[in-house]
Amino acid sequence: MSTTSQPMERRNFLRAAVATAAGVGLAGLGSGMAMAGAPSLPENEAQRRIPSNALGMHTFTMRGSMAQDAAGTYARLAQIGYQTIGLSGRAGHSAAAHRQMMDAVDLKCKYEHVQYTRMFDRWEEVLEEVRILGGKYAVFSSLPGSYRGSVDAYKRAAEEMNIGGQVARQYGLELLFHNHGHDHEVVDGQNLYDILLEETEQHLVGFELDTHWMVKPGYDPVDYLLGYPGRFPVFHVKDMGADGSFQDAGAGILDFPRIFAAAHQGGIKQWMVEHDRPPISEWYTAQACYDYLSTVRF
Repeated sequence: MSTTSQPMERRNFLRAAVATAAGVGLAGLGSGMAMAGAPSLPENEAQRRIPSNALGMHTFTMRGSMAQDAAGTYARLAQIGYQTIGLSGRAGHSAAAHRQMMDAVDLKCKYEHVQYTRMFDRWEEVLEEVRILGGKYAVFSSLPGSYRGSVDAYKRAAEEMNIGGQVARQYGLELLFHNHGHDHEVVDGQNLYDILLEETEQHLVGFELDTHWMVKPGYDPVDYLLGYPGRFPVFHVKDMGADGSFQDAGAGILDFPRIFAAAHQGGIKQWMVEHDRPPISEWYTAQACYDYLSTVRF
């Protein structure tokens, strides 16, 4: 298959997938899923805090522990106080096995990170597995490398995501996109990330806002939360050092109370801890981030 033919074939395939999914009545299957509504926040702004059922762990942070003992990792996260999970990598287990392990310690999976091309090549399998996990969102962890630095590619991605979002809705799911630093590059006067926000439909595509990867290139999460209300169901809470390094939440320079104060307008429903390279240990990071986020006020 030629490179130039792939985008058109992908879009045509997805359009067919929308029709197929609708034809077999998958839209009604989402009603049995564990899909809780948005956690409510106290009215008094001086006392606002992250709702306990909205504080979770993105398992990329815990990838070493997950590879050794996924069930034990879930149990220990629950003991710390985490109530929700964002899954990134299965550590050799099936979606059903992960669901069983999480159910055993009363953890709720909110989403799974999925590869962009895998979603489009095997949409039925990917979305069904997110449903099995009990998730609400299928999250694109990134765009293919070939899309980077291209306005045309990001416009094409926005079109593909709109179609993919229609497929996800047939499964009772929502499609989200997770940002990295390169997504905020300005090319020919256009911010690539803004292209995705502006050319995707709000009812079809949402965004998982990674705080570190938005601030490091020089952008303010508050501007996005207020400028694109309701588009950001999930925070990736990731702090940053003055040197641009990854830091545990509360240990870096990001003003999280200020950022979190705009969460309601931005549509945030879940705060997920992520640390790409825990400096001491995964468990030190898990505990330190929970201690900070469970007590921070905004």
